[in-house]
Amino acid sequence: MSLFPALGIASTGVTVHRKWLDAVSDNLANINDVRPTSGEAYRAKQVIAQAVDYGDGNGGVQVGGIVEGPAEGRLVYAPDHVMADAEGYVRMPDIDLADQMGQLLMAQRGYQSNLAVIDRAKDSYTQAIQLGKG
Repeated sequence: MSLFPALGIASTGVTVHRKWLDAVSDNLANINDVRPTSGEAYRAKQVIAQAVDYGDGNGGVQVGGIVEGPAEGRLVYAPDHVMADAEGYVRMPDIDLADQMGQLLMAQRGYQSNLAVIDRAKDSYTQAIQLGKG
């Protein structure tokens, strides 16, 4: 058992939310990625969170894996594009901007919430130490 369990658990949440933010930022950075129809589209990433030692008070959360979306993407008619095939199509990732922005907001809020827990726990532990001195 950890001496400061709130700090340990909240820090695992910070780590998972940071990975989630990284995945969403990768998806947003590649949303307009163009590939020839003979290749694969950029595969959107999604972070899977997994509970650690659920119920014993010492757990937290960890990244259970990162799932990638389908490689098919979507075909877009762009006959003037350099990578267009003979029929004028290129392959682009099938990423919804609105969904990614929602994911970004949730990951950001979770990250901020875990940091607030760490800050409050640190203040509580500091106050408890001050009580012990007096």
